[in-house]
Amino acid sequence: MKWLFAVLAVFFMVAPAMAGEDPYIGIVGNDSVAYRAFYFSPKHTQFLFDTVGLLGIPDVFGTQNPVNQYTRVGVSNGEQFLSQTLNNQPEVCDTLGTGVAPNFVTRGLPNAVTRAGNSGFYEWWIRLPKKPSGEINIVIQCGILKPNSFAAYGFDSIEICAAETGERVGFGTCVRQEVDPGVSPVNNTALPRLTAVVFPGPFNTNFTPFHLTAFKNPSAYALAFDATTLAMSNNLNSQILNGSTDARILLKACMDKTVVNKLPVTGQINALGETENDLEMGDMIQVRLDVPRQNSVDVYCHAQSVRLAGVGETPF
Repeated sequence: MKWLFAVLAVFFMVAPAMAGEDPYIGIVGNDSVAYRAFYFSPKHTQFLFDTVGLLGIPDVFGTQNPVNQYTRVGVSNGEQFLSQTLNNQPEVCDTLGTGVAPNFVTRGLPNAVTRAGNSGFYEWWIRLPKKPSGEINIVIQCGILKPNSFAAYGFDSIEICAAETGERVGFGTCVRQEVDPGVSPVNNTALPRLTAVVFPGPFNTNFTPFHLTAFKNPSAYALAFDATTLAMSNNLNSQILNGSTDARILLKACMDKTVVNKLPVTGQINALGETENDLEMGDMIQVRLDVPRQNSVDVYCHAQSVRLAGVGETPF
């Protein structure tokens, strides 16, 4: 009998741990239909869930993002992808793509392009599939090509003319301009600016939307707090994602760029004076990428170019 009680005691002690925390990935649309073996490996797809049927998260909730003329994917007050230009471009990251406009055949999705010398924007609205228990990753992957290279080389262009935002483009066909010592190889005025805002979902209190704060990586990961108000401030280790010139990011062709965001804490004041709130599954995160007119490359993005990733509490 003593042995039985001991076993039961151990069971109850470990039961909370067994409830568990596990990885999640959140995308635009029901996460379980991320087809798209082209975008997600088997390692990733095991962490994509049927958010509506399995997790019970309604796609439509609130009044924060009605459909407008820029909405390319999604419905009012649900998960969406928006872009300034139309989604009428091919998936330039697919080296096996075929066809000519408008009859492209690829393994991916239609893209919207912001060409060199032009400004533009992209915006993703994604619900958290789980209550996050750790830092929240915003993972961005867009096609980046040197100017007009797809028109010249089609689906071969990604292997001839791949680029990165902020690149100094030289003279000739698909040439990168090299620099001498004392000059940055990155033109920072040409870099896109990132904004990330959290909105309450159906399972949280009705908090006021607030901006996420990103950790700089690498850094000391040490936040700066005001001694009196305990408000955070931007420093060498963190930056609020408010779309300012201090929130620029560099994207490489078809490769993941991960921005690690501090887990929000109820009552914490961020660098904009906004008050954070603990997050729950179903909360919406708006991610916006603003490309400046000084942009030197062609930027192709689509509905699956951004995903949320992290560790969260299982709802079961």
